[in-house]
Amino acid sequence: MRSPRRHALLAWWLLWLAPAAQAFGLHSDDAGLLVEERVRALAVMDEVDRALPAGLRAALPGQVSLRWVDDLPAHVAGRAFNGEIRLRKGLLASGIAPREAQATLIHELVHVADRGRAGGWSGEARLRELAGWQRRPWKLGRSPNRFSDRSPDAYERRSAAEYLAVNVEHWLLDDDYACRRPALAAWMVDRFGAPPVPSGTCSATLPLLQAGEEEGAVTLAHLDPARVYAVDYLFAEGGSVPMSRWGHSMLRLVICRPGRPPGPACRLDLDQHRVLSFRAFVGDVEISSWRGLSGGYPSRLFVLPLQQVVDEYTKMELRGLASLPLQLSSGEIAGLLERTAQVHWSYDGRYYFIGNNCAVETAKLLQAGIPALQEAGVERISPRGLRRRLQRLGRLDESVLQDRGAAIRDGYYFESRDRQYATLFDAARKELALPVSHVQAWLQLDAAERSPWLQRGGVRATAGLLLLEQAAYGRAELRARDTLKRAVLKLPHSDGALQLRQLLQQAGQWLQPATLLAEGGYGLPQAGELAGLQERLQEDATRTPQAWKQLRQQMRATLPVSQQQELEVVQSNLDALGAHLREQAAQPPR
Repeated sequence: MRSPRRHALLAWWLLWLAPAAQAFGLHSDDAGLLVEERVRALAVMDEVDRALPAGLRAALPGQVSLRWVDDLPAHVAGRAFNGEIRLRKGLLASGIAPREAQATLIHELVHVADRGRAGGWSGEARLRELAGWQRRPWKLGRSPNRFSDRSPDAYERRSAAEYLAVNVEHWLLDDDYACRRPALAAWMVDRFGAPPVPSGTCSATLPLLQAGEEEGAVTLAHLDPARVYAVDYLFAEGGSVPMSRWGHSMLRLVICRPGRPPGPACRLDLDQHRVLSFRAFVGDVEISSWRGLSGGYPSRLFVLPLQQVVDEYTKMELRGLASLPLQLSSGEIAGLLERTAQVHWSYDGRYYFIGNNCAVETAKLLQAGIPALQEAGVERISPRGLRRRLQRLGRLDESVLQDRGAAIRDGYYFESRDRQYATLFDAARKELALPVSHVQAWLQLDAAERSPWLQRGGVRATAGLLLLEQAAYGRAELRARDTLKRAVLKLPHSDGALQLRQLLQQAGQWLQPATLLAEGGYGLPQAGELAGLQERLQEDATRTPQAWKQLRQQMRATLPVSQQQELEVVQSNLDALGAHLREQAAQPPR
């Protein structure tokens, strides 16, 4: 009689050996197949067997039965149930590419492995985050998957399990999958091991459509992650409009000029820096608060020049901008940029003022691009809340704002122009005894009332008044745009209204770049797909900005006479100030 100890040792030894004894095998039931169908079935099985990576093979049972049948529903090519796989016999017909049968078999094998004890990958939070089912604020479940553009198969969004199966198909059968969906390919290598056939060489840069300097201009950028020295959380302070009082969340990419090694000096290359900003794209001339609350507008990722963003907030909206460095490794920056490109080409979200605003979208981008932030959780519904969360995690450097003067000098804080305007006005008022006591009252005067004072001062007062008059012109243009918007709403079928809607529709295409590419591709577009897009952008480089200019000129002629005169007088003031300033500067110093 053997001792209990010897029985336990033997049982443990048998269990240890069990995985080796249960090597995966695929058994095909050939009943009902013609000879040529059996040959094709065997070839499909051999190809799939060679394609399976070690980790996926190890998660499969010792034997999987395969049957070729005719009784599956019309829309179904294969099913896996209770360890058995049933595939449509029609996949073996002559004229059907072998790849279709291979993909279907891989798809069902993934389901078998995922449902087993060694699987469960489709339930992993990381996969769901990468796939597009992202965590909602306050951990209230996950959002719908809005990554509908540039998809290899719309069926992948049916569930996380189907997403896994569809993507493993393409990972194992497409040579360029790792270039099209790099983050998912890396996740699969981590879970299953490298595929037997390595992928080709991917481009070192990421394609992004970015706004140009002129209104309506769009260019194709090839972002090199190696040139991105840092990423800042760019926080716009609250404004006076109700929907801007929470502030605005953005990310600033600190990009080094070509040839400069990554380092602190790259912060001086301001013309290279880009801003990632999620905004509601308003594709009509009427902005509706209700639509913003109820998801009536698309949520789009804008890629903008830094200076354009600084001017928009500090000059036009009179809001300060804080640029706070995120504490990220070079690998985390690369992962964030990869995710940015995926969102740019594939995401078609909806904007909700409460549930899916700029802060929520920015947090989702950070969590999907940086696994450590997903684990910690940074989802918040307000820009200030996201800022506080990043700071508490030790990911945000707020110390750069301790010395406000140094922060402004070093580009960590962009001051609202209202403070600068007040300083300029006070200096001019001391010299010229202007008729009002504060800058807002000065800007609210009619342009003709300001004119007599503009050529009386010295260099300093004249330079200050020139900047103030430029601000006055910007405000007059904003008022004119509001007037024109209301006029267009009253006459929706006028030539101007139709032309404006056409340009807005085109702008919507640029902000959903997948619509500009030929169908059939998925994920990040490759060189061949981008060639045609580059040609189209070059054709429109002059035409579209010119169309916006012509429309503004046409619409300006329809303004009320009083507003036309105001714009003309402000322009005359600017010309007079410029001439007077040149005269002052040309005089010899006293």
